Amino acid sequence: MTARFEAQRAALADVVAIPVTPFAEDGSVDQDTHRALLRRLLDGGVRIVTPNGNTGEFYALTPQERQLVTELTVDEVGERVAILVGVGHDVPTAVQSALHARELGAHMVMVHQPVHPYVSQDGWVDYHRAIAEAVPDLGVVPYIRNAQLLGARLAELADDCPNVIGVKYAVPDAARFAAFARDAGLERFVWVAGLAEPYAPSYFSAGATGFTSGLVNVAPSVSLNMIEALRSGDYPGAMKVWEQIRRFEELRAANGSANNVTIVKEALASLGLCRREVRPPSRPLPEGERAEVAAIAAGWSV
Repeated sequence: MTARFEAQRAALADVVAIPVTPFAEDGSVDQDTHRALLRRLLDGGVRIVTPNGNTGEFYALTPQERQLVTELTVDEVGERVAILVGVGHDVPTAVQSALHARELGAHMVMVHQPVHPYVSQDGWVDYHRAIAEAVPDLGVVPYIRNAQLLGARLAELADDCPNVIGVKYAVPDAARFAAFARDAGLERFVWVAGLAEPYAPSYFSAGATGFTSGLVNVAPSVSLNMIEALRSGDYPGAMKVWEQIRRFEELRAANGSANNVTIVKEALASLGLCRREVRPPSRPLPEGERAEVAAIAAGWSV
């Protein structure tokens, strides 16, 4: 089974780009701009994309828009890069989205953290099992933000569903990640640092081989420079990139990540690549705070 998903596993060990979803002046998904931004990522060297990720405002899109984003992505990138489609919400909705992704020819699905005030360990396994069993021919990547989840439960899920091949781990605790990965099986899964470039060096030192990125929408070369340094074991080089992106990521993380997507779209808007609009509960950056973001974006080789 591992050999069956070898290509998908290899694809995850990289910069996993989370594209933004650009909106037109009337508030609809801007399809032409979406395609242009995807082409820019591919031209910049990106080899795996996640339509309907959090940087794509997954929870602010309608079911029809999520389908559209998947369709646009598959149509635009074709077989040139791996496609990891974000799915979630209730089980029937997540399963339907996963089946839609499979029908279009996507390679994998990422299962968003269950949005529910009461998540039991057994229930977490049941939720992911239902989705993974519906698409046994697709690689499945749980998105873990739950610090209480035990690594043994992930191993249990993979015992039942061998198509669970990777993990997007997004608990901001490198020591917990190191323990969780080893309890689940360090070599059994591809570990993706789900908190992007700021956490990538510490998570790579503990076993991650890929990291997610929203920043890559703005400056693909910056993200690729970091992973190349990490792959070669050049941690001083990786930390030089970390210093380069520090302020941008601090702005995204401020106030409980309130402006996480807002900052990315503001940077893209400053470069004339898309509109800055985001949907509630996010909000565009106030005019007085835009200059700093524009200066950062202008300072990168984009």
